[in-house]
Amino acid sequence: MSRAFIVVMDSVGIGGAPDADQFFNGTVPDTGANTVLHIAQACAAGRAEEGRSGPLNLPTLDALGLGQAVELASGQRAPGLDATATGRWGAATEISKGKDTPSGHWELAGLPVPWDWTYLPDTVPSFPDDITQRICDLAGTDGILGNCHSNGVKVIEDFGAEHLRTGKPICYTSADSVLQIAAHEEAFGLDRLLQICEDLAPMCHARRIGRVIARPFVGEEGRFERTTNRHDYAIAPPEPVLTNWVHDAGQAVIAIGKIGDIFSMSGIDAVHKGSDTQLMTHLAHQIDTAPEGALIFANFVEFDSKYGHRRDVSGYARALEWFDAEIAKLLPRLKPDDLLLITADHGNDPTWTGTDHTRERVPVLIAGAGSGEIGHIGFVDVAASIAEHLGVASKGSGRSFL
Repeated sequence: MSRAFIVVMDSVGIGGAPDADQFFNGTVPDTGANTVLHIAQACAAGRAEEGRSGPLNLPTLDALGLGQAVELASGQRAPGLDATATGRWGAATEISKGKDTPSGHWELAGLPVPWDWTYLPDTVPSFPDDITQRICDLAGTDGILGNCHSNGVKVIEDFGAEHLRTGKPICYTSADSVLQIAAHEEAFGLDRLLQICEDLAPMCHARRIGRVIARPFVGEEGRFERTTNRHDYAIAPPEPVLTNWVHDAGQAVIAIGKIGDIFSMSGIDAVHKGSDTQLMTHLAHQIDTAPEGALIFANFVEFDSKYGHRRDVSGYARALEWFDAEIAKLLPRLKPDDLLLITADHGNDPTWTGTDHTRERVPVLIAGAGSGEIGHIGFVDVAASIAEHLGVASKGSGRSFL
């Protein structure tokens, strides 16, 4: 029996989304955003030299078809990505009306989001009064800090010291359908933070706010640092998705990274978390040990969280080159009947204005299914194809490209 590995490079988009003009960073539409192309152009021009140097070097991903997928998606070839693909490759287009993690992952798993998410306004305060009061009641405080749009690094820099003085949780949101609560793991308590987020989630989910995220950090003023103990409390998919299809067929479903959180553990048997370096070790272990018929679903988030939102082009390029080298080590360890599919959930062009995700097509790069172009596909076609490979019934609207 075959095994399947889906590896999501979080935010590694390739441009060309036909509806990019309907999505914005501030007042600027995402038209023309292209994460891989613009990183490659910056590297070729010598504008991404921090901790690395020269043209973007992704021989493994390029051999699987990354350069050709960029050209298919956007009509432009990324400098340095000029290999003729030896794998199967294409570009996937999303239809869900969101450029966020749940929208992308649910649709890759066969279910376009069936509703419009609720987004909190870019005002101060950003939260409705009753949600703010609920957080205060759960935290036992007489107020919260933040209550605004921000990114996770800046909001801790802005409010971390006051948080330590007052004990009030730091609460913020973004252009995604999300409410995030940051607190010091030691002074505030990790278990306390997680419990507050878990208890708040049903109220937010009832309003179609997609996720409540616990964002713990450590350190002292001027030296705060987020930890890997993040936890997402997400709305569960309202219909069965790929993880359920495989699980219900009696086959193992193993999540690596934040996949378990994204799907609220629906249809998932085991979870492995950690930094991206640790996740790569978990992925290697599953390649060596996962049972026949298993689905291994992985998300590598640091492209997005550490480099995309911070608009760090050099850091993003370093992360891509590290990932490429690690995947090169894993490909020879696949079994003859295995399929490994590398894709993304949205874009986060580090050369773009603002700090939010960018609406883009994503690459679909496949090892273990021969070679050649699969063309333009839908996100849902990934789920249908994985289901066919694993011999389980596809219950979504996608069509297999295998």
